[in-house]
Parts: sequence; C-alpha cells; structure tokens
Amino acid sequence: MNLCSVDMVQTVSRHLDRIQPPVLIITDEAHHSAAETYRRIYRAFPSAFLLGFTATPCRLNNGGLGDVYEDLITSVSTKWLIEHYYLSPYKYYSMKLVNTSGLHVRAGEFRADEVAALMQRKEIYGKTVEQWERLAKNKKTIVYCASVESAEETAAQFRRCGYAAASLDGKTPPELRRDIMDRFRSGEIRILCNCELFGEGLDVPDCECTVLLRPTQSLTLFIQQSMRSMRYMPGKTALIIDHVGNCYLHGLPDDSREWTLEPKHRQENIVKIRECPECFAVYPPSLDECPYCGFKAVHEIQRKDKKIVDVDLVEVRRQEDIRNIPYQALSPQTWEDVIEIQRARNYKIQWAVRYAAAHGIPIPKKYSYMRVVIGV
Repeated sequence: MNLCSVDMVQTVSRHLDRIQPPVLIITDEAHHSAAETYRRIYRAFPSAFLLGFTATPCRLNNGGLGDVYEDLITSVSTKWLIEHYYLSPYKYYSMKLVNTSGLHVRAGEFRADEVAALMQRKEIYGKTVEQWERLAKNKKTIVYCASVESAEETAAQFRRCGYAAASLDGKTPPELRRDIMDRFRSGEIRILCNCELFGEGLDVPDCECTVLLRPTQSLTLFIQQSMRSMRYMPGKTALIIDHVGNCYLHGLPDDSREWTLEPKHRQENIVKIRECPECFAVYPPSLDECPYCGFKAVHEIQRKDKKIVDVDLVEVRRQEDIRNIPYQALSPQTWEDVIEIQRARNYKIQWAVRYAAAHGIPIPKKYSYMRVVIGV
C-alpha cells in the first residue's frame, strides 16, 4: 500500500482510473489549481482533502481561488524573508520602452500576438543590451521575453556585443536544454533569454539579475519572474531591470499585499513619480528636489501614455517618504499634491479641504459644500 506518491499533474490527469483514491491531495504552485487539468483530478476524488501551497495565491488572471479552496492561511511576507536572509535584497530599475495602452486583453492577459509584435523592434534589443551593460554588466542574468523570436534575437544581440548568451523556449530539445542550463549554472553562459519558461521551479542562487521584456497584467507572473534573481546568497543584491513598466501596474516585489480567495476587480492605478537625472533615484512628486542628492531639475513621469525609447532606466523606490515625512516638510503646492498626501496616509477628505483652505490652495468646486459643512 502506497502511503504517498508524487506525480506530475499532466500524468495523473491521464491515468485517473489507475490511481487509488487519496485521502489528501497536496498541490504545489497552487495558483494553477483553477485550471481544468487540476480540476479534473479534484473532481475524480471528491472525498479528498485539498491542500495548496503557493507564493502568489491568485490565478494567473488575478482572480481568486475561492471556488477551489475554502480557507486561506497566509505566511510571512516578502519583506520578512529578505530581512531574515531567505531572499536577497534588490534594486529595481524601470522605464517603459513601449506603450502598452493599445494592447487588447484576452482572459485577463495581454494578447500574446500583440505583445510579440510590440516587442519585435530593433531599438528595444539594442537598448536592452545597453542598459544591462550600464546596470548589470557581466552579472548572471535571466531575460524574460515576449516571444520565441524575441528571445532568440535578444540573445543574438548580446552575442553580437561580445557576451555569452543563449535562448530557450518550450520547443527546445531536452538534450540541448540540459546542456544550456548546465553551461548557465557553471557560468559559461552569462545571459539566458527565454519565452514562457523559468517562472517557477528554477533555483539558480547565483543569478543576480532579471530583465523583463514581457508586459503582463498577471500579478502572479510578475512576481514569479521579477523575483527569480532574489534567491539568497550572502552579500548579493539582486537587480531587476523592467523595460516594460510592470512595476507601475503591480508595484514592487516586496509590497504588502492583501491576499484573498475572492475574485479581484482590477482598478486603474496611475503612479506618479519624479526621476532624478543626477543619481537616478525615484521619489514622490510633492518634493521639489531629490531627497537623496538635492538635485532640483526634476520632472514627473506618469505610467500612462508614455512611449520612451532613448532614455536611461531609473531606480524605482517605494513612495514611503510621503507617509513618513511630516506633511509640512512636503510643502504641497496644488490640490493634487494635497490629495496624494491624504490618500497615502488614509486621511479623510475633510483634512484635504481644511489644509488647502488654510494654505490658499484652490479647491475644486465639487467640494464647496464641504467647506460650508466644516466651516472653512
């Protein structure tokens, strides 16, 4: 009698009639549990208790897993894992090389053919190498591409610039894949480009850098890919180079997130930032100068409607300053600045109206009634 068996989902789903009914089904990477292949197994053994493990408890299209599981138990946060040396700290650099606003969405994700066409441009390949040389030269790197063709061309561009690079995809013959992976692990190959691979299950602790060339609406896919370079090694600081602005949609890898089994309804999230051309730091737009180096010639960037090719990537930093610095020191000058502070600190809208009135900042007409109510 077998007390336990470990099998691939694809194998189990094809041989359900040969399997002794289990008491417990444990699913790794449980964010896949809503897929039909997994559901076929669960339906075949309705009396079995289901237990799933995942770092990203939501479907790839950002929906909840409540129609599979009854309860969600969360563990430690990504911040905790970094602070306790289970993951490496990181630096995140981003600037969009392409404008994804015209892409259509199918099943909660950008259409693959449109993404591939968008990323199939020579200036993108050249800028990818140029920015990698500036930020991560000679570091062991995984590049996530939008198509097989772009993975091959990106690797070819690296090779033309004198760097050992290779590409892999789902159709790469197993023997060749093993050979390339062995050479990547040994360091003979420094840059490994891929399409739809290495989101899960790849453990290369000395990989120091990931490059994102695939825009995605999936939070799960973003976290799985962006954090691939964060496997812990003493003294390592991982680099994440995001050429497609995924962070402006999903936040940073160690942001605090409220996980739930309920379906999620995406809300548009416009992230305003200021970039410092002197030290490449990123900080809230309410500050008139860079808090890191004091440089004053700054400008705002919005996530929407930007098509930028010939620019340097800038380091993305969390906008915690706006919550931690006294708002008097932030010196908001416009209603938008006041609202940004109000939202970041979860103040009531009355605070914004009162502050703006006291400092002579014009208040939108729709809040005129509130001025009367609170007497300002």
